[in-house]
Amino acid sequence: MSELNLILLGPPGSGKGTQAERLQEDFRLPYYATGEILRTAVREGAELGNQAKAYMDRGDLVPDEVMVGVIADRISAPEAADGFILDGFPRTTAQAEALDAKMEELGRQLTAAVLIEIADSEVIRRLSGRRTCVKEGHVFHVEFDPPKSDGICDICGARLEIRADDQPEVVRNRLAQYHEKTEPLVSYYENRGILRRVDGSRDPGEVNDRIRAMLATLRMEEEL
Repeated sequence: MSELNLILLGPPGSGKGTQAERLQEDFRLPYYATGEILRTAVREGAELGNQAKAYMDRGDLVPDEVMVGVIADRISAPEAADGFILDGFPRTTAQAEALDAKMEELGRQLTAAVLIEIADSEVIRRLSGRRTCVKEGHVFHVEFDPPKSDGICDICGARLEIRADDQPEVVRNRLAQYHEKTEPLVSYYENRGILRRVDGSRDPGEVNDRIRAMLATLRMEEEL
């Protein structure tokens, strides 16, 4: 395909990050995860981080004016000339419209918006069990991928903690925010004919296989 410009949609904990990393390896594209961009800015005490921290700690969405500028800079960069993978943006219809305007300005178009579907109950189970390394950000899970020593990172030996936005009450708020503000993007991209759905409750390898098969189909359609 001439370009591969992908958006990953789905509730928090649906596996967007895992799939984005696999697709990045598969297609050698830059991967822009807005959550990680913001968390890095918070850790470094950057202006963006200071603006975003209070919203993130409550599980609220970071304001559009903050996020739009961050993403516009990245998709305009030379490294994104052959495509990109977006995870966590857009999260609102206003952000989607801002992205469309930027893509039109660049003379480009989105390839697909991949929706990873999963039940709310599974989201809470996945996120409330996560433990994150306070030093390097390595992630473990008390059920699916527990550390060898409780509360200690296997990789660097630093302390593991429950991120503020992984607390059960915050996860429920994040889900409420998703259903109210982000879920309308499903109809938005479906109406544009670029939405593709994937069952996120399946094994991550199977989810990746299904996404790659979908992209292969799009490639064949483009060549016809």
